[in-house]
Amino acid sequence: MDLLQKIKENAKLHGKKIVLPEGTEERTLQAADILLKEKIAQIILIGNPETIKSEAGRMNLENICNAIIIDPENHDKMEAYAEILFELRKKKGMTMEQAMGLVKDPLYLATLMIKAGDADGEVAGALNATGDVLRPAFQIVKTMPGCSVVSGAFILILKDKTFGDNGMLVVADCAVHPNPTASELAEIAVATAKTTKAIANMEPRVAMLSFSTMGSAKHEMVDKVVEATRLAKEMAPEFLIDGEMQADAAIVEAIGASKAPNSQVAGRANVLVFPTLEVGNIAYKLVQRLAGAEAVGPVLQGMAAPINDLSRGCSVSDIVNLVAITANQAAGM
Repeated sequence: MDLLQKIKENAKLHGKKIVLPEGTEERTLQAADILLKEKIAQIILIGNPETIKSEAGRMNLENICNAIIIDPENHDKMEAYAEILFELRKKKGMTMEQAMGLVKDPLYLATLMIKAGDADGEVAGALNATGDVLRPAFQIVKTMPGCSVVSGAFILILKDKTFGDNGMLVVADCAVHPNPTASELAEIAVATAKTTKAIANMEPRVAMLSFSTMGSAKHEMVDKVVEATRLAKEMAPEFLIDGEMQADAAIVEAIGASKAPNSQVAGRANVLVFPTLEVGNIAYKLVQRLAGAEAVGPVLQGMAAPINDLSRGCSVSDIVNLVAITANQAAGM
């Protein structure tokens, strides 16, 4: 059984409620139909009920009838959710009238459902930009206690099984934080190690990537990774974390042995932490497109509840996979 199937099978055991705020979007509806058919999660669709039913009929989706459908313009918890939002945001100047308006926004409604305990997690982004998905998440659900930074990890499933753990790597940050400080980068490293263990079921060996390996180059950008490595080791001594190192030294055994002979991670890394979002986003997309790797995610790390953001170019299977991962995150919280 491959990793994704294991994730789906585990999700089935817990029956978590995952809310999809883009409930009238075609790929989202197709994914919801599969998720309901396979009983991977309970599904809440936000959108006009008549539009959802019409689209489901047009596409011959037979399982949408088993979804919970919430009309953002008219449901019985509008005032209760607006009150939650008002209490959370009144110090920022929000009025009750503004809160009542935002409750009709599916992205705000989805996060309020999580805050109220009416949903366990959220997946969105097929139609909306990352910033729009994350804004209500930061305002309502907020970050996990003790965590100051949110990041996005991808599970890369490679055709070449010689890298990582039998062709599997977890990489971050590829989705959220443009230029983390050393302390933020350390938090991202530890969060990604935890994601690797919890979702990918691998013992993490974390490489902190740079254009230098163990002091081979001097630059302030290298200094940041060196400091982040030190901090990450202090934060989570239970994990194998090492750096700074170049990508080839991290994943190619012979090169790792040559450039970092005393490292327990070099040449064997299954977790790659990028120094900036620019590097991470470019790298995972090149691996995905040029090497034909399957990129599962992004899995958002650091939120107080599982809220995950899709690429607007996502496929139906991407949505199914990310809902299954979100259900697993919810089960582990």
